[in-house]
Amino acid sequence: MKLEARKHTEQKDSDPCQRERVACIGSWSFRPDLTFEYWSPETFVCFGLDPSNGVPTLKEMLAAVHPDDRGLVAATAEKMARDGINLEITYRIIHPDRGLRFMRTMGEALFENGRVTQCVGHTVDITEQHELLRELHRRQETTVKCNAYLVQAQALSHTGCFGWNMSTGDLYWSDETFRILNYPRTIAPALELVFRRVHPDDLRLVQQTIERAGETDHMDFEHRLLMPDASVKHVHVVARRFETGSGDMEFVGSIMDVSGSRKALQEIKALKDELYKENIVLRDEINRTSLSEDIVGTSSAWERAMSRAAKVAPTDSTVLIMGETGTGKELVARAIRKRSKRADQVFVSVNCAAIPSSLIASELFGHEKGAFTGAVQRRLGRFELAEGGTLFLDEIGDLPAETQIALLRVLQEREFERVGGAEVLRADVRVIAATSRDLQNAIAGGAFRSDLYYRLNVFPIELPPLRERKEDIPLLINYFVDRYAKRAGKRIKHIQKKTLEMLQEYSWPGNVRELQNVIERSIIITETDEFSIDKSWVANEPQSSGADARGSNERQRIEAALAQSSGKISGANGAAALLDIPPSTLESKIRSLKINKFQFKGA
Repeated sequence: MKLEARKHTEQKDSDPCQRERVACIGSWSFRPDLTFEYWSPETFVCFGLDPSNGVPTLKEMLAAVHPDDRGLVAATAEKMARDGINLEITYRIIHPDRGLRFMRTMGEALFENGRVTQCVGHTVDITEQHELLRELHRRQETTVKCNAYLVQAQALSHTGCFGWNMSTGDLYWSDETFRILNYPRTIAPALELVFRRVHPDDLRLVQQTIERAGETDHMDFEHRLLMPDASVKHVHVVARRFETGSGDMEFVGSIMDVSGSRKALQEIKALKDELYKENIVLRDEINRTSLSEDIVGTSSAWERAMSRAAKVAPTDSTVLIMGETGTGKELVARAIRKRSKRADQVFVSVNCAAIPSSLIASELFGHEKGAFTGAVQRRLGRFELAEGGTLFLDEIGDLPAETQIALLRVLQEREFERVGGAEVLRADVRVIAATSRDLQNAIAGGAFRSDLYYRLNVFPIELPPLRERKEDIPLLINYFVDRYAKRAGKRIKHIQKKTLEMLQEYSWPGNVRELQNVIERSIIITETDEFSIDKSWVANEPQSSGADARGSNERQRIEAALAQSSGKISGANGAAALLDIPPSTLESKIRSLKINKFQFKGA
């Protein structure tokens, strides 16, 4: 399958590569760590590097750059990867066969969740264009005349030249400029003819640039042309201002047809979207290989939950998994998917509590280019990525109200729209939701929609906390000890009886995840073949006859902290910080003591 995919990719790329060779334009991409992922064949030609050595490193690429320009190129690449700025620089290289060459590199950063994920762009050898501009500067007092070989060079590089006398309004166009603008050579050049060809969406930009020409010494911008046959061209204009001997101000410059490079860049972006989706699928496939091994337990409470999971798995019903933090909700969701008819399809997981409320709608449903600040391109949402498969929505209780409405529509109508879009998309996705919150209390407090709750609660599964399945602790200990010992390259032969007793007596507020962390930490520091733990890691008070009194005192302390924080759990001024305990532990205590935290909102 990999060979077939590679052949398909090579067939798709054959046309862009041919266009790059004709236009002398090379394309490339690199990751935020400045590691190049891709160089087109023409990029190797531009820099005089051997493609048989593979894609070069940034250091190898900089070695070809002129020593005086290396600092600029390196600093610009770093700033692009770090800050997401668009790249547009001109620099020199020392070509092994062609000597000193001038390069122009343009690129842009691609974003995901507000962070740069990839930088793509193209490089063009502009040596001929640069030499042409120097010749035009030297002849600024005379009319620009192109000889036969210069006309051919312009035609080959799709670059026309022009001169514009701001004082008299006179314009001069080379033959290639006439061709780019699609006007007959017999017509007299005029700004009105230029404006007539500019794409309506870019007309104001061009007009403002011309209007401000007297305030600057140079012009450097791109815009689109709408041709009479309705085709669209992308052009790049560069010009410098000079003062003639008679005191007139004149701009001399070039116009370059960059439509080929733009199309190549769009194709690279399209491939990037495909790779993004494929990478998510591959990560999910890797993650699911150990599902059955990670679900460990034989206690009656755990078996009841697994029995319900096994019954609902073959159906396509929506499932709501409830349980404290660390009880294994995502593992159970993956096990349900593995035993369903969608087992061979993608499993996409989203933690609703880990995504800012302003971005969660875009994360779930995708967005169109320009939908909001930073939306530089269309992005597929998790529902589109999970098409035909399973979507796991963890911590569903943290969804903001407006996103709850959109999710309700998907569950009811099986359709949605991207943020900033008008196209209605169908969704063939099985939804499995999970929460560590008491949704009934959230509904009573107005933080969760009751209609969404009933749509999600088609088949509820409640996972017991570890303190209610203590007979599973020895099994879990043996499983995690074996797992982390193998990872660390250690061999554990015995488990101290005292250690086993301590682990069984501990109440495990963080559940299986806390047990897992304690065992991993112990394996890291152990230096013998006997497993033991530091007593201080599980130093909570054992249950005793005074538990009710302590529970009453604990309830009072928690309620006082909630009142002081106006119901806020986490954060610098939250109740968890006031009590000096983790927010997940506080949530667990609130549920076990049946405290309605929503009554303290706004208190």
